Amino acid sequence: MVKIGFDNEKYLALQAEHIRQRMSQFGGKLYLEFGGKLFDDYHASRVLPGFQPDSKIRMLETIRDDVEIVIAICAGDIEKNKTRGDLGIGYDQDVLRLIDVFRGLGFYVGSVVITQYAGQPAADAFIHRLTALGVRSCRHYPIAGYPSDVAHIVSDEGLGKNDYIETSRSIVVVTAPGPGSGKMATCLSQLYHDHKRGIRAGYAKYETFPIWNLPLKHPVNLAYEAATADLNDVNMIDPFHLEAYGKTTVNYNRDVEIFPVLNAMFQRIQGSSPYRSPTDMGVNMAGFAIVDDEACREASRMEILRRYYAGMVDRVRGKADDSVVRKLEIVMQQADVTPDICPAVAASLQVAESTGMPAGAMVLPDGRIVTGKNSSLLGPSAALLMNAIKALAGIDKDLDLLPASIIAPISDMKISHLGHHNPRLHSDEVLIALSISAVTNPLAELVLKKLDELRGCDAHFSIILSEEDTKLYNRLGIHVSCEPKYEIKKLYHK
Repeated sequence: MVKIGFDNEKYLALQAEHIRQRMSQFGGKLYLEFGGKLFDDYHASRVLPGFQPDSKIRMLETIRDDVEIVIAICAGDIEKNKTRGDLGIGYDQDVLRLIDVFRGLGFYVGSVVITQYAGQPAADAFIHRLTALGVRSCRHYPIAGYPSDVAHIVSDEGLGKNDYIETSRSIVVVTAPGPGSGKMATCLSQLYHDHKRGIRAGYAKYETFPIWNLPLKHPVNLAYEAATADLNDVNMIDPFHLEAYGKTTVNYNRDVEIFPVLNAMFQRIQGSSPYRSPTDMGVNMAGFAIVDDEACREASRMEILRRYYAGMVDRVRGKADDSVVRKLEIVMQQADVTPDICPAVAASLQVAESTGMPAGAMVLPDGRIVTGKNSSLLGPSAALLMNAIKALAGIDKDLDLLPASIIAPISDMKISHLGHHNPRLHSDEVLIALSISAVTNPLAELVLKKLDELRGCDAHFSIILSEEDTKLYNRLGIHVSCEPKYEIKKLYHK
């Protein structure tokens, strides 16, 4: 069973109270930059077992009447059709999805701000679409000399050229579909315009990782470095906090590097800076809610291993270069991580070697290891999934819950009518077949009820899985890693 290492309810209470305190510090108006995922933070839930993926939004729900949400998206990302890797949708589409989710939870979404706007046609099209949908949008422009030329930035020709975002709530949460969207610049722009209007306001940053009051090389913080290996983020001791208070805290390179500039901006905008260090700017209380440090260390090491395999797969797919993999290898060494910490790795490779077939293995909640391999009608992911839920239900793995008489017609339909070349069933197709069989087969119904027990399990495969199988495993909450090689040698893979 997964060991709980994080007290989620304590975290929610501490976080909400800390944000209220920060708001009162600035006279009742706070621009709160949210880093990372706002309501589906699965990385945090993996490295802090007990952290709920929707914890941040649940925390905001406790102060919902004070909260207004502004979503930032970079015009360049719209133009490049940048996509969210976990969802497979463009940033512009994710903005619409986020608005729907926030509204569905009862939050007020005030505006969408298009940052780095320079007349990009795709950005114009998106602005027109927002207008047609009744969503207010604002444009923020590139500023020459940003972020070093403070005198120019903090002027009517710099931040002053940006559209002012009309807000009506005391806490303005600035979020985005992904990194590099211009959240901080949006907050600074608002501070400048508010100051010119005589409105007293402040800024704070809510970034869960790295956790400032954990050691620099704590596996939780190293897992953050692994997660951002493509951005080349590096955790480091906050030198400004150490000098100001004599205390060691952890931040990351980009915030440390930009802090002197931010400090100068605060001084020019408001006459003085409220902060003496990048750590001061944060409002993250996650470190105080860790109740089992060893459980979090163990979970973080597993996450680092998964990130390593994901990096190697991305390199094969052309989505990452050698530098990303090298960075992940360094993080593994620092966290004392090897493939041996995940029994599914060795088990899957052993089956693949002994059978000559693509194979997978999974560690069940009770520690048992089940395996699955290619057959004429099932791929390794489908076979592994079947074997896993049969094991949880106490059913012999050799018992055929889906005989060939059921699978063969589905396989034939894929080849003869749907244009597929692979006759084997994917994981989702197997589950649909099982659901149909459950009408007349009580054992099929029994194993389907075991699917929820797979959440949090680790699975490893000897080949790169298809997108369909990967998405299905992710929806079931199974942590997947793969060896960086395809089953078939060809140039195009789906």
